[in-house]
Amino acid sequence: MVARELGFQLVNDQIIERAAREAGVSAQAVADVELRKSVLGRMLDALAEGASGGPASLAGFAPITEPPGPRRDALRGLIRSVLWETAERGNVVIVAHAASLALAGHADVLRILITASPETRARRLAEAKNLDDAEAQKLVARGDANRSAYLKRFYGVSAELPTHYDIVINTDCVAPEDAATLILSAARSQRVPA
Repeated sequence: MVARELGFQLVNDQIIERAAREAGVSAQAVADVELRKSVLGRMLDALAEGASGGPASLAGFAPITEPPGPRRDALRGLIRSVLWETAERGNVVIVAHAASLALAGHADVLRILITASPETRARRLAEAKNLDDAEAQKLVARGDANRSAYLKRFYGVSAELPTHYDIVINTDCVAPEDAATLILSAARSQRVPA
């Protein structure tokens, strides 16, 4: 709604796609860098890195090798770089990827957190995806844990704070249309420092 009203481009998955093109890897490989791995996934990765022939050789099979790609840290840096370059082009609304933290030093960025209680988010998710309440609550809890882990891995942020944003809108109390109006007002009045 905000992007359309301002005539700006809305960017989300394009960040991953561009980072993948620049790294010469699949978009899935870049997206995997953003995901929190389970304990089992981390253990399997550690085994794969520690075993001379990889996990397949542990079972007596010849390993299937893939061409080496950029390390996870390099891909994280590339995601942050693509966020910065996207913001530099201007006239864009960037959704997700902790863009507010990546762009904290960018002078003409308006950083906004739109939130609601876990209960409200679960109810909305259940309605939108036709899920039962318990499943929606689990998905919200998992999403919150993934977000927290993402902020820690990418930015070393142990706790997300309201001060990471210029505006925080709680949609338990503010309707989405009213939230968009507030954001539009702030965006239109924002001054670019000289």
